[in-house]
Amino acid sequence: MNSPKNSPSTSSSDSPVSEDPVIVTVSGLTVEVDGRALVDGVSLRIRPGTVTALVGASGSGKTTTGLALLGEYPTGARVTGDVTAHGARIGYVPQHPAAVLNPARRTGALLRDMARQQVRDLPRSRRRAAVRQRVTDALADAQLAGSDELLSRYPHQLSGGQQQRVVLAQALLLGARVIVADEPTTGQDALTKRRVVEQFAAVTARGIAVLLLSHDLDVVRELADEVLVMRGGRVVEQGPVHRILDAPTHPWTKELLAEPRTLPYADPERTGAELLTVSGLTARHRTGGGRVPVLKVHGLTLRSGECLAVVGRSGSGKTTLARCLAGLHRDHTGQVLLDGTALPRSVRDRSREQIAAVQYVFQDARAAFDEHRPVLDQVARTAVRLHGVGPREAATEARRVLTGLGLDESLVRRLPGRLSGGELQRAALARALLARPRVLVCDEITSGLDPVTRRSLLDLLAALMRRQDGPSVVLITHDLETAAPATRVAVLDGGEVVEEGPREQILTAPRHPFTVALLDASRGRGSAVRP
Repeated sequence: MNSPKNSPSTSSSDSPVSEDPVIVTVSGLTVEVDGRALVDGVSLRIRPGTVTALVGASGSGKTTTGLALLGEYPTGARVTGDVTAHGARIGYVPQHPAAVLNPARRTGALLRDMARQQVRDLPRSRRRAAVRQRVTDALADAQLAGSDELLSRYPHQLSGGQQQRVVLAQALLLGARVIVADEPTTGQDALTKRRVVEQFAAVTARGIAVLLLSHDLDVVRELADEVLVMRGGRVVEQGPVHRILDAPTHPWTKELLAEPRTLPYADPERTGAELLTVSGLTARHRTGGGRVPVLKVHGLTLRSGECLAVVGRSGSGKTTLARCLAGLHRDHTGQVLLDGTALPRSVRDRSREQIAAVQYVFQDARAAFDEHRPVLDQVARTAVRLHGVGPREAATEARRVLTGLGLDESLVRRLPGRLSGGELQRAALARALLARPRVLVCDEITSGLDPVTRRSLLDLLAALMRRQDGPSVVLITHDLETAAPATRVAVLDGGEVVEEGPREQILTAPRHPFTVALLDASRGRGSAVRP
């Protein structure tokens, strides 16, 4: 993919990329919680129409720095240093946009509410037309078609990419001159990433600045003007994007760039009998116009000891399929069978044994934990609730599993908000494992992680697969290249399985045009983007 922003001249020196006035200044920002510095002495300047990227591993301080621009800090934080917005309104597009969208309001209503705030001074007779025009313009700027059908949906009926563009449209409606974009390509396939790059390039072309918080180095290369590499809350390297990514000087930057972001593994061939089967499944979402089919899977099988990767773009139906398997999406017909026995559609109707057998690990681990209870207590509760284990024995088992996944006991005694995204994702995996599942459904569990942390988590998953008593795995992912532990791949497009086969065949000789396009885009070839 050719960069829409950067030309060779941008990397010729370490001088500022623009002489435009600075609109946000961060000077010596330090944020401490419980005596631990989440951000330590960070300074940066943001200019109109530029993209400043904060790059680093999970827990490096990127999000804490980004939220500081909005005056948002962790509870109990001690803050020193200065953050000054020079007359600029700042918008925020979070990593998980569903968390900031009102689930009880339709998409169109959410956007019109924002637009009305901006036209209050107009005569009443002109307001309705002005609101409609502003919503249309904001959706166009956010690269989201404003069809009546889409505007009638509730947030949970939108794909992750659509939710993100709605939040961006809200920020634009409020007149933001700076957008803090937190991991905007998380969970997005290569084709949708192209849309994300284009949408933010269009935003900066209007003179709006972007603070990009990302572990996706390919997107950083395409979008950013200036890059700050963070580790342990500190900036360890800073400069123009091409200098940092092509000639890094700090060992940590070199490690981030050197970490493989493609396959090796997948070898477990201890597959046995059919374990989980999907038969004639049609799932629907409710919209203003009724119930709309979003998934049609006629047949799909997971065998004992196998890892099946379900790959597709944002909105293809991957998560809906995963939720049907776990009993979290009940509006469907057809069957999900475990050992040939149909599972109830709703988890509420499943027995404890059935719930324990099929466990779900959410993409947004933070939203899956109660922020007011220590992580260890929440993990241990799984063994108590599903297997009747006593609290003391459950806590001991939870400690064993958590430490086995690389989490120090001092960490897991904290509240979820004190853990990084990678640490919390390991805790979520531990909680599922305490159920002693036969099937583990992992929904984009590496999508918000940097290359080093992602590889570490995939290593853990592969190790679980190699265990004789390890679970079978359904790995939901947007990226063919990171389906590392999988032995088989099913490709979803438009809610249907368009291709299925051994991983090697899918990656080396795909047959369906969509699979070919997805694979080419993930390897940096081609730039076709479908509407």
